[in-house]
Amino acid sequence: MKNTADVIIVGAGIIGNASAYYLAKKGYRVLVLEESDIVGDGGSSRNGGGVRQSGRDPRELPLAMYGIKNLWPTLSEELGRDVEYVQEGNLRLGKTEKHLQILQGLTDRAVKCGLEVSMISGDEVRQINPYLSEEVIGASWCPTDGHANPLYATLAYYAAARRLGVRFITGESVVALKKLRGAVRKVITKENEYEADQVVLACGLGARKIAGTVGIDIPMVSMMLESLVTEAEPVMFGQMLGTAEADFYGHQTKHGSFVFGGTTGLENVVKDNGTPVNCSLAAPSTCRGIIRYVPRLSEAKIVRTWAGWMDYCADGVPVIDTVDEVPGLVLACGFSGHGFGISPAVGTVVAQLVAGEETSCDISGLKYDRFHAKS
Repeated sequence: MKNTADVIIVGAGIIGNASAYYLAKKGYRVLVLEESDIVGDGGSSRNGGGVRQSGRDPRELPLAMYGIKNLWPTLSEELGRDVEYVQEGNLRLGKTEKHLQILQGLTDRAVKCGLEVSMISGDEVRQINPYLSEEVIGASWCPTDGHANPLYATLAYYAAARRLGVRFITGESVVALKKLRGAVRKVITKENEYEADQVVLACGLGARKIAGTVGIDIPMVSMMLESLVTEAEPVMFGQMLGTAEADFYGHQTKHGSFVFGGTTGLENVVKDNGTPVNCSLAAPSTCRGIIRYVPRLSEAKIVRTWAGWMDYCADGVPVIDTVDEVPGLVLACGFSGHGFGISPAVGTVVAQLVAGEETSCDISGLKYDRFHAKS
């Protein structure tokens, strides 16, 4: 019996852990297999921590809105651990007319979906956050956005799932799925074989290769992201910050340090073995950009920087769906660098898909068959 379960989840990041928790709440026997020796060893515990609705593709916006309204506000209490959720809004900043055009387009699309977000002037920006420079001429403002601690949230879901009886096996590399009588039934690892009624692939980029063993192709590629964290600074502001062109994003943590991510065009510097590495030019470039927006941080000292892969989907939004061609298979991957904020809603929806229930929010734009050739 130790190699069987009602549901096997591949991947112990925040999506896998949240899915395991909500499935266990429904009474399913759940087994989670994780390739790494450490739970949450990927991007789940090393991202910018944004819990935002603004700036999202309309197809994934329902997940973000549902999570922020119904799940994030009480998540610490539910999971029994402080995930450091802060809801003090999101400022997506602009310094040029081109930036304002980008922000206006994002705002208009979000408003059509029912989100409370608006364009504000540079002076209004500084009324909300006086630490921002005069170079900021406008921003989109979503007061219900926020941020949380990715590591704490990932491990909180893990611990809560364990308390409900979910089994986790780390250091177990899944290499293939196997169908019996047309439905997926077995999960094959390098060392063992497991069996379940349903299988959830929530292992990021690795899901593409695994799904391929049963003839399913998820169009994802690897893209590198870099982040940095500073020493603790005096309390300055609680908003999540971003920019029109997403060249940096981040927030101040409860501890006082600032966590920022950014893009510089230098992300393809990697080791020969495929391990992402920091480029000596990237962090300074990101920091120069940040200082132009928040001059007060010019003397802040960087504690460390890190790099990692994200599972970028062909159209920039995830695949969250059952698969008609392979009954019993559920996909939850391709989050394209912005899965953390929607993870509680995704876990909820994955559990509902497994149970054959109507989902709490609209995921019709995230179906696997959107990539099929149209006749």
